[in-house]
Amino acid sequence: MDKQTIAWLAFGVYAVATAGLALRGMSRTKSLSGFALGNGDLGPVITGITLAAAIASTATFVINPGFVYKSGLAALLHFGVASFSGVVVGLVLFSKGFRRLGMEGRVLTLPQWVGARYGHSAMRTYFAVLNLVLSIAFVVLIVKGSALVMQHTLGTTYVVSLVIIVGFVFSYILMGGTYAHVYTNALQGALMVAVAILIVGSGLSLFSDGVGAFFSQLAAQDPNLVKPLNPEAPLFDSAWGVLVCGFVVGVGLVAQPHILTKSMYLRSDRDVNRYLIIASSVWLIFTMILMAGMYARIRYPDIVRQDEVMAIYLARSFSPITGVLISVALLAAGMSTLDGILVSASTIAANDVFLGALGQRLLGDKTEEERHAVALKASRYIIVAMGVVSFVVALDPPKLVGIFAQVGIYGLVAASLAPIAGGIFVKELASRDVFLAALVGPLVHFAHYGVVVWGQGKVLNPAISATSGILSALGLLTVLTLARRYGALSPARAATGDAPGAR
Repeated sequence: MDKQTIAWLAFGVYAVATAGLALRGMSRTKSLSGFALGNGDLGPVITGITLAAAIASTATFVINPGFVYKSGLAALLHFGVASFSGVVVGLVLFSKGFRRLGMEGRVLTLPQWVGARYGHSAMRTYFAVLNLVLSIAFVVLIVKGSALVMQHTLGTTYVVSLVIIVGFVFSYILMGGTYAHVYTNALQGALMVAVAILIVGSGLSLFSDGVGAFFSQLAAQDPNLVKPLNPEAPLFDSAWGVLVCGFVVGVGLVAQPHILTKSMYLRSDRDVNRYLIIASSVWLIFTMILMAGMYARIRYPDIVRQDEVMAIYLARSFSPITGVLISVALLAAGMSTLDGILVSASTIAANDVFLGALGQRLLGDKTEEERHAVALKASRYIIVAMGVVSFVVALDPPKLVGIFAQVGIYGLVAASLAPIAGGIFVKELASRDVFLAALVGPLVHFAHYGVVVWGQGKVLNPAISATSGILSALGLLTVLTLARRYGALSPARAATGDAPGAR
């Protein structure tokens, strides 16, 4: 039996198992609430694994090892230490408060949470549209990375790989929603843990003569590869960009709609601590896979395209059967995040667009039941549209799809962090001030990035521009709040978390 036959059999088994779990999820999905968050009957273990798998994605397993291959220790510190630490801190800081306020307001999505917390329907619509538009960038990264792995594993063309991935994942999420996402992520997460351990272990022999010898092999190729700041890598050449911005953006990444809402899957607040421990532990295992970039640099310094580093490393470093099984698990890594994003996007489309302020204008003459039916149907159409757009962009993606995805998703982070942090930790905030901060954050991020990259013709780590946006939003909100509190600005109605008509 040749390698491709084994690959197709392994992928077929995985596809059948995933489809079965999606059908089980469909049988338990009876309402929009059940589609979005389940029925409050998911435990901390399965939810923690689901969260870690949703965070890791194709970026951690396929794309980011390429940055480590190209830029060495500096990239490893940025993604593997600073960003990892920021994500864990963000989860600990925000999960309980977000869950508490979300359960009190009976919200289903992050935009609805923001709208309810500040009593501002326009802000809710703004976040809904922003989520739907900017999440496309991350979907393209996942689809392209997964297609590259499938191309190397199953022997299909790139276009056929795109068709299979988009068609398969988008279909099973349309069926089962959150239950399909959680059940399939439990399977995918287990595969990903096993594969991460295998890949990390595959290069341990390179440390047989000690850590110093390992780094000496890298330095022999390029001394900059073992420097914590790489002067020849514009993305990772400063402590500010590598460590500070990596940490700040890591904290901000938690404010994505498919991340924070996981805490609302749980039965009670008592489950949150176990959920955080499990999620952080599994996330650490996944993060360690970045070491494969260094392994590949030592063993195979001839790799040209950094987005293909992981696929080539697996093909050359493992036996055909083992390599195939690992590659199927890498496909699972991509699908685990993709389905989480799609559940979030579908719910946002239904709940915050068609059942929000816009829906009230368009569907004001319909009954509540009719509006829910229209919203659920429309959300599925939007998912199909996202699939078509992602497919078209992925046919001819940007040269470095990892940077493209970061620029897009960091815009969402720059908008979300200030409203969420303020909403959890500050009792009284003027909704107009929060909305202004949410507008300023992404504007600063995109303007900063655009001026440097297109205006000055230089390469910029998107984490730097995102940090500018995040700090600008937080700083502006702080100044406006203090000014109102001490009378420098006229009083404004402050949100109390008890927003009438926010739903």
